[in-house]
Formats: sequence, C-alpha cells, structure tokens
Amino acid sequence: MDTLTRMRAFIDVVEAEGFSAAARKIGRSKALLSKYVRELEDDLGALLLNRTTRQFSLTETGHTYFQRASEIIRDVDSLAETVRESSGDVRGRIKLSAPRTFGDAAIGQSLIDFAVEHPDIVLDIQLDDRFVDLVEEGFDLAIRISRLENSSLIARRLAPFSVRVVGSPDLIARRGTPTRPQDLAHLPCIIDTNGRWMSNWPFLGDNGEPVSVSVSGPLEVNSPMAARAAAVASLGFAILPDFIAASDIEAGRLVPLLTDRMLTGGGIFAVYPHRRYLPAKVRVFVDFLVQWFKAHEKG
Repeated sequence: MDTLTRMRAFIDVVEAEGFSAAARKIGRSKALLSKYVRELEDDLGALLLNRTTRQFSLTETGHTYFQRASEIIRDVDSLAETVRESSGDVRGRIKLSAPRTFGDAAIGQSLIDFAVEHPDIVLDIQLDDRFVDLVEEGFDLAIRISRLENSSLIARRLAPFSVRVVGSPDLIARRGTPTRPQDLAHLPCIIDTNGRWMSNWPFLGDNGEPVSVSVSGPLEVNSPMAARAAAVASLGFAILPDFIAASDIEAGRLVPLLTDRMLTGGGIFAVYPHRRYLPAKVRVFVDFLVQWFKAHEKG
C-alpha cells in the first residue's frame, strides 16, 4: 500500500476529528480509513492515535508526525499543481480562514464570485474571528483585516481598511456632535466585543499621537453587524469597519464623525505560509481577489 495514501488517511482523520467524520467528508468507508491508519502505525512501529469507543487523541509521536506529514503532503500536492498549471489544469481544495465580518459583509461576495468562476477548485471556508495558526491547523491561507504585524507569513494587500465612528442623525440631535475623541467617554456607545479595541477606542490625539478613549453604553455585542444595527437604531455611537458602515452613511442613516482623528494604515490582506512551491490554486485565488477588490474600488 502507498505510504502517501496512508498519510493522507491519517491527516484526514485528525483534521475531521474522527474516523466517521473523515469518512463522510472524503467519501471513503470508516473501516478503510481505520485500516490505513493501523497499517501506517504498524509500518512506523509507533502508536499515533489513542483510541476509545467514543473519541481519540493524538499521542505525542502522533502530533509530531501529523505536523511533518501535513507539510510533506502539501509539498507533494503543490508540486503536482505546479505541473498541472503548466498544462492549464488548476483544481483542488483551498482551506481558507477568514473573519466572520468578511464573510457577512458585501465584500464576502468575492468568495462566491471566485467559486462561480473556478468550479474545479473547492473553497473550504472557515469563518472565525481568531487568528488561526495556518501551518499548525493546515490552512492554505487566511484573510486578515488589520494592521499587519511582523510575521513569518507572506502577505498580499487586497484593499485598504479603516474604521469610522458613526452616529445616527437622531442620536446626534439628542446628544450633540462629539468634537474631540474624549467627548465619547461621556456619551452612549455601542461596544463590539469582537473587535480588537473592545471598550478602548483608538484615535489621534490633539498632538497627533495615538490615544485611547474608554467608552461605555447600553449594548455590548460580539458582531459589527449587530453594532451597526444598534447605531442605526440610535442606541449609541459606534466604531465600525468602513465596509460595514458605507451603505448606511450613503443612505443618511449614519453620520461619520471625528474623521480627522481616525488612525490609518490598516488593510485587508491575504496571508499564507512560506513554501517551496506555492500551490497554483492559491496563486489563482489570491490573484482573483486582488483583481476583484480593484474592480470594486469606490470612485
């Protein structure tokens, strides 16, 4: 039996967190996957999985083997895709991590448009607001919305990103227009607990240096979409991603405030690990996103 086939079976089982789930995902029988993993362990002379009737866990050896085997399989697949690319045949599965905000907002349409244009590539999209470990968790790439920190990852900028402080016309009429960031400390604010700033909102201070203003209000929620709805309902001022607030600003439901005090320099990035062979499917996907965002730039 091919060692690579056994390795793939082991990786599928670990990633799916079970033999049954892996069997359903890849269309093979649970018995066959169990046979492959058992043969792999026999060949290695080491136990990779601790099995019980209900669950399994990786042994220390299994954890080490999973990490290295995943890298080997990715390199093998990437090399094959490089060869296929030369013949114009790009296909396969892309495991993508993206924030829920990205998927829920209008820019999430970019993923749907890619799937329509490239039916031979399967997009396995995991929407999660945490920063996943791409290598450890087996992702091909991730979408990151932030200021990019120093990283061992390769990053390609897709679009600029900024946030807006907004309030509804009714709220502004009742509570007044904040003219300095510090004014928000005494006004009702909607707090997106999923955002990196929580209740400490960042601004440029009077001297141009970054400052943080502590805010509070009637609603705390872990969703910028819900925060947007609360702001439209005049519950408080909110700090929102520009691509979330844009349509309400254009329609007059929200008013941008303190525009000259907002920090700049953020972006939407596609990030992926350094690899000897960048998979053709990943390159095609990132190139598509770059062109999609360019085509959908305002103005």
